[in-house]
Order: sequence, then C-alpha cells, then structure tokens
Amino acid sequence: MTTEYLKKATPPQATIDAATGETVQRMLAEIKAEGCAAIERYARELDGYKGKILLSEADIAESVKRVPVTVRQDIAFAHQRVRDFAQRQRDSLGEFEVELMSGLVAGQKLIPVNTAGCYVPGGRYAHAASAIMSVCTAQVAGVPNIVATSPAHKEAGVNPAILYAMQLCGAHTVLALGGVQAIAALAYGLYAKAPADIIVGPGNRFVAEAKRTLFGSIGIDVVAGPTESAIIADENADAEIVAADLAGQAEHGPDSPVWLYTTSRALGEKVIAIMPRVIAALPEPARSSASAAWRDYGEVVYAPTREAICEISDRYAPEHLQILASDLDWWLGRLTNYGSLFLGEETTVAYGDKCAGPNHILPTRGAARYSGGLSVGKFIKTVTYQRLNRTASREVGQVAARISRLEGMEGHARTGDIRLKKYFPEEHFELGTLQGHQH
Repeated sequence: MTTEYLKKATPPQATIDAATGETVQRMLAEIKAEGCAAIERYARELDGYKGKILLSEADIAESVKRVPVTVRQDIAFAHQRVRDFAQRQRDSLGEFEVELMSGLVAGQKLIPVNTAGCYVPGGRYAHAASAIMSVCTAQVAGVPNIVATSPAHKEAGVNPAILYAMQLCGAHTVLALGGVQAIAALAYGLYAKAPADIIVGPGNRFVAEAKRTLFGSIGIDVVAGPTESAIIADENADAEIVAADLAGQAEHGPDSPVWLYTTSRALGEKVIAIMPRVIAALPEPARSSASAAWRDYGEVVYAPTREAICEISDRYAPEHLQILASDLDWWLGRLTNYGSLFLGEETTVAYGDKCAGPNHILPTRGAARYSGGLSVGKFIKTVTYQRLNRTASREVGQVAARISRLEGMEGHARTGDIRLKKYFPEEHFELGTLQGHQH
C-alpha cells in the first residue's frame, strides 16, 4: 500500500534540553528547603509579582467583579457541559462485591484522592477553559480538597476570568502562582492545608518537567508536550475548513504539530496551496505561531484507502483527531489511538477545547497509544478488598502455601500454615516443599 507525504515535517534539529531539567531540579530543591520564601522570590523574579500568593474569598470576589456578564455566561455554559459529561463518567464507574467461592467475598471501592492540585496556564492566553476542565472534573469526582493555581503577572495578578472559572467550579484554595514554583507549592503543600496527591493541567516545558520529576511522590495526569492535532479527510471534505482547522490548532505554538491524512491527493494538494493564505489572515501572535508550526511540523499524508489511513493515524496517535469524511461510524469503530475524536464537519477541535463537554487535557507524543485524557477516574482510586470465612480460608490457604513455596517464599507460606493449624488442628494438608523439605 503506497503512502505518500505530500508535505513532510522538517522540524529544527532536536537538541538535548538539559538546561530545563537542571533548572527544575535546582528550583525544586530550593523550594523544598526554603519553603514559601523561595516561592515568593521566584514569583518576584520570574513573573514580577509581589502580591499575595494565597488568595482569599474577598480577593477573588474583588477580581471577579471585572468579569463581564457575557463572559460569565459563556464560562457557565462551558461549565455545565463539562460537568454533565464528567458526571456521566462518574456514574459509569461502579463499586461491587462478589462471592468468588463459598466464603470468599471480594469487592471494589472507588475512593477519591484527598487533595488535587489543578494547574491552569495563564501565559500568552487566558485559559479559563482549562480551569473548568481540571477543577470541575475533580469536584465531580468527589475530591474533598481542590487547590487551583494560575500565574500572576506583575500588578495585574491572575486573570479574572480564570479566577471566576475556578470559583464557579468549586476550588477550595486558590493560589496566584505559576511555573515550577506553582507545581512545587502544590506538591509540598505550601499555602494549602495538605500536599497534593495528584497534580493535573497543562503548562510550559518547565511545568511539564516539574511534574515529570515529581511523579512517583505525587500522581500526574500526563507529561504534556506541545498540542497536536490531526485531520482525516476524504474527497468530499471542504479544503477551506480543513485549512482553517489546521491553522486554528497551529496557533497554540510554533512547535505544535498539525497533520492531515487524506485519501484524496487533490484535496491534500489544495490544502497545502491555501494554508499560507489562511495563516497570513490570522492576527499576531497567532500568525507567527501558526506559520512556524505549519512550516516545521505540518504534514500532509496521502494513502489510497481508508484502512491505510487508519494505520497511519493510529501510528501517530494524535492528541486531537478530526474526521471530515463520509461514514463517520466506520471511523469511530475502527480507530484506536487518539486523545479525543471529533466526528464530522459540524464539530471542530476548538469546540472541545472550550465548551463541548469532554475534557481537553489530553495525551500527546504518542501517549494516546496507552492512555486517555483527564477524566474523573484520574482523581479516583479503584481499590479492592477481600474477606474469607474459615471454610474458604481452608481452601485458599493450602493453594497459597504451595504457590508460595514454589516461588521460594517461605514466610508467605507460613502465614497460611498457621491459620490452617489453628482452624483445623486435626487435619493434615499438603502444603508444598521448599528446598526439598516436606511440610
């Protein structure tokens, strides 16, 4: 099957970014040693912010006054969609108890983490939607302590729309803090009543590296890379819409890949021809970001069959995947690797990014091969329990002892032996051998 790149990505020569890791390690060590003093120093030095880190309800209320009514309405609309979808996710998860054999009862419980840290980026763009995606989802999951943080800039502080979204979604603690210092504050429990058990939310490379470094001592959602978007299109797709959607996602940043997989060579060539015009019509800084992203990371891949296109798409495992092709249910049933799927011309990635309902915090860099996006399940521990009566302990204990000795784990075996001896002193059991000795 012939696959042809009508446009191949030519990314700049990759360099080993040791400096980011070294910077993050140094900052985390200083913050762990010095606590809030180091946090506040970094806030001054990196963001020019000298205000309060821990925002009170009064501080938030004063800032929220500046949010126009129409913006509040739009945020409320998005919140309702995200909340409804998250609630359906929560309802789809279940606890159960089952008797696996007479006297052996096992079960599953769903327990929310105690503290969730939600990082909301606030650099070039005011990501109010990201506040909804993280804080609202944690709230629906039942997390009793939600700490939300977003960068504060000089005298302006945190973007008021972000604060409104955090407040609406139920954040219990709000910090005016960004970057590595924010991730450290969440992980170490500074300014909040407890350290975060899990930290979620997108950010720049320093935020991503801090989360990666701390993973293990805390849980994280994903180690996020630059936003990725792909479109599958056939000969019936509207080239102008394809180009607009690719350019719209390329504005995320100069290193954000955008990919088109198509069964129509003519469509692919037309999109390549019109992309410069579509990008040139964007205002700055979107124009510069999209131009660099398309030049260095944009790809258009042609294959003659939809089966081949599925193989290509699943190999890329894109964060966002749009289908602008006929027979949408076929694609829905066939594709396996993506963060979130957008079916048909009437939808687009931007809808999911902002307000449609499914979460927009999604896996990148091929992680969609093994992971989905942020959901209520990320904030919930699926734990198990078991309970045996003496009859079941008699049956299970013998097998557990024999398997333990087979594996060379005598201590394990003896925890079964002692129970069998206590409960059934008159019986003899075959309990296996260890190093040639019969028990």
